[in-house]
Amino acid sequence: MRVVEFTHMIMGPACGMALAELGADVIKVEPPGGDKTRKLGGSGAGYFPMYNRNKRSVCLDIKTGAGKDAALRLIDTADVFVENFRPGTMDRLGFGYEALSQRNPRLVYCSEKGFLSGPYEKRTALDEVAQMMSGLAYMTGPPGRPLRAGASVVDVQGALFGALGVLAALIERQTTGAGQHVTASLFESAVFLVGQHMAQLAVTGVAAQPMPARISAWAVYDVFETGDHQSVFVGVVTDGQWATFCDAFQLEALQTDDSLARNSDRVGQRERILPLIRQEFARYSLADLTAKLDRIGLPYAPINRPEDLFEDPHLTAGGRLESLTLTDGPNRGSQTRLPTLPVQFGDAGPALRYDIPSAGEHTREVLGELGFSEAELQAITRT
Repeated sequence: MRVVEFTHMIMGPACGMALAELGADVIKVEPPGGDKTRKLGGSGAGYFPMYNRNKRSVCLDIKTGAGKDAALRLIDTADVFVENFRPGTMDRLGFGYEALSQRNPRLVYCSEKGFLSGPYEKRTALDEVAQMMSGLAYMTGPPGRPLRAGASVVDVQGALFGALGVLAALIERQTTGAGQHVTASLFESAVFLVGQHMAQLAVTGVAAQPMPARISAWAVYDVFETGDHQSVFVGVVTDGQWATFCDAFQLEALQTDDSLARNSDRVGQRERILPLIRQEFARYSLADLTAKLDRIGLPYAPINRPEDLFEDPHLTAGGRLESLTLTDGPNRGSQTRLPTLPVQFGDAGPALRYDIPSAGEHTREVLGELGFSEAELQAITRT
């Protein structure tokens, strides 16, 4: 399967990366000098290396006749086209769905946008805009202080919904022989994420409160401090787990109290239960506590930072961090390891076929495969 993408930032590139990780031949078409995302600093410095591996890079100036012709000839060979520019941009450049589908009727055309069709569809959107509009930021921060999530969750979610739509359209094409226009969006992706809170209102008649102020569904579902001043999350989410927990930590007074036998009873007595558990956990180091929780099979998690994950034993042993070479920025040429697409087929995960590409690294290779002459290649690569 060949995918041609005209993308930048996160949402479009992440869609292409997901398809590339699943085995597609993904060709990223960049302007002369490369995608400007390569040059972002600060929190944007990781966008390009994270979402552009397993792709081949072709640099074309599609505003010139030769560059546009080369791009169109490339798209004629594609199964999928992915773009995430502002509404109307692709049409103005001659690469809208109507134009490309006339040339290549089997093409599945994927647009990653801010909004699906409706009153908002022409608006410009960002991940943060979608988080604020959807109620996700309201649910994340404390009351009165909406807070975006600590990663570009809506960009990535929208990218994966786009990839899912592409795969469904490719399956339908096996029957119809025709491609179609697939659109995924930031806003509706974020709304989907908060759907559980909308359903909570429908079921209970009570609106969901922001997560820091929520009434937990479980009595023991919190972050605790250990004796060596480390933090750990622990959840006890069934009555069976409660009995196991009390027995393992010798909390006999809690275990024999019939008023705590059911979770619904325990939730109402959290102020009584949690101080006793905090006192008990303070007797353990983090290593000893997590080892014990692991033995008895309770959900727990140390509070990691992103930089801690480079050495995570599970990720390392499972090959979930792919070795890559940085192509841009102050550490250009250095090695790093970044997360793979989190799927597994049998015992194998996605394979790395192409490292992070430098801008235009595969221009001559890809166009040569299309039969471009040396004279044509020289004319295009000079732009």
